[in-house]
Amino acid sequence: MRRANRLSRLARRTIAALALTLPWPVLASCAVPQQTVYLTFDTGHMGVAPLIADVLRKHAVPVTFFAAHERTQSGDGSLGDAWAPWWAERAGEGHAFASHTHDHAYWLADLPMREGLAQFRIRPSAGPLAGQTLQWSAAQYCQELDRASRRLQHLTGQTPLPLFRAPGGKTSAALLQAARGCGYLHVGWAAAGFLGDELPSDRYPNERLLEQALRKIRGGDVLVAHLGIWSRQDPWAPAVLEPLIVGLKRRGLCFATLREHPQMRQWIDAQGGTALQKRLQGS
Repeated sequence: MRRANRLSRLARRTIAALALTLPWPVLASCAVPQQTVYLTFDTGHMGVAPLIADVLRKHAVPVTFFAAHERTQSGDGSLGDAWAPWWAERAGEGHAFASHTHDHAYWLADLPMREGLAQFRIRPSAGPLAGQTLQWSAAQYCQELDRASRRLQHLTGQTPLPLFRAPGGKTSAALLQAARGCGYLHVGWAAAGFLGDELPSDRYPNERLLEQALRKIRGGDVLVAHLGIWSRQDPWAPAVLEPLIVGLKRRGLCFATLREHPQMRQWIDAQGGTALQKRLQGS
């Protein structure tokens, strides 16, 4: 408890110091891509999702959510009906959404091609086959990407971006090619954009992660965090998210969704009216 209180005091001191010199909240211009960072959140146990939404709303920060139907601390999974109002509210605030595979399915390895088609070893961490090692074709992997996209479309009322993030960021050239073939471009993150919320908190305390992020993040970086990590003892978001946003704005950086990312915008625009869009709109 004392440690948590110290971290809360650190966050308050950081924000207060920045507020002495700048209007509150700080709203930087996103006119120049080199001054823009792209904050993204993957799903998780959703325990800090309400807090994250409050912080993003307070500071007018748009983000991109990569969603899978993961086990949660409460409710029926991160894409379940219990969380439907939360997703609808985020859509109303102008955030963007994309697939994280429906059952949080990890790529493990490429397998020999069968009848000229790519095959992969996959292990979901959610859903009825969680923990099992499976063999999927490229078509099956695409169906898994579509499942999350269709659910997001149902929950948000908008067509998700033709982007995806593989769980753990684990991919291969063959997997990326298969995903592109069914309309999805993979999105990783910058080295400095790995915000560390899934690292063990005894070795990577929140104050260290905050200091590192404020020092290393640069314009153009894609940042990644989660809506809840089971293994981290000291949650990242309550201590780090708000002072990180304020600190980056203090440096003249601003935030945008991946819809505005220069390279990804080209891909997104090119996918209009494609088979992916028709599949999702027809669901």
